[in-house]
Amino acid sequence: MLSVNTNTGAMVALQNLNATNMELSQTQNRINTGKRVANAKDNGAIWAIAQGQRATSQALNAVKDSLNRGASGIDVAIAGGESVSDLLSQMKEKALAASDTSLDSASRSALNEDFKALRDQISKAVTNADFNGVNLLKTGATDIAALANADGSSKLTVAAEVMALGGSIVTVAATGSIGTVTTAAAMIATVNTSISNTSAALARLGTKAKAFELHSAFIGKLQDSLDAGVGNLVDADLAKESAKLQALQTKQQLGVQALSIANQTPQTILSLFR
Repeated sequence: MLSVNTNTGAMVALQNLNATNMELSQTQNRINTGKRVANAKDNGAIWAIAQGQRATSQALNAVKDSLNRGASGIDVAIAGGESVSDLLSQMKEKALAASDTSLDSASRSALNEDFKALRDQISKAVTNADFNGVNLLKTGATDIAALANADGSSKLTVAAEVMALGGSIVTVAATGSIGTVTTAAAMIATVNTSISNTSAALARLGTKAKAFELHSAFIGKLQDSLDAGVGNLVDADLAKESAKLQALQTKQQLGVQALSIANQTPQTILSLFR
């Protein structure tokens, strides 16, 4: 039926053109943002999943920072412990030399002064083994407990290794000396014990440092995997979208022409009255 009031063809053409324009706008938005799901309106379920994974990935930044601080604290402790070990080795040499019964008093006194200087240097090395307020070697040191996962439910811990004089590791007393043959001979055994204890403590610290290094590398890979997973969920295939854009632009032009043709249909009614 021909009617000037109702143009069904134009209505259909307009509906099709509107649908094409909407799809074209969606494709252009994907190309502009590079994302197939840019907000919750695009796909609520996918957006929610991606947002949760983004939060986890961002939380892992805090884990990496915590591990890096812990690793630095351990490295400083290892450096201080190695200094203590080197000083103990020198102290053993002095004690052994002072245990020689043929040594004169002047030489023994000189050795004793060297020994005490080395002994006091241990205290300085222990005190200075500090990173950002963390010192695993001093008396009263607390353990390191670094974050190990994104929700904070797991920690990577490192026990303190107190190397202060007169402690369980460095058994040399803060007043220890080698002023006599007897004290020098006794000091050799004490220093040997301290060297053995210090080596064991450094081995433990080295193991923990390696654990921090490995876990930090794992966290980095985990974060990369999460970011890649989010990309798989929300990123647009730009090659596909580019091809689709070309097709939609052609459909848009054809839709405009179809609407123009449909709008001309009522004009044919005039020919009936000539």
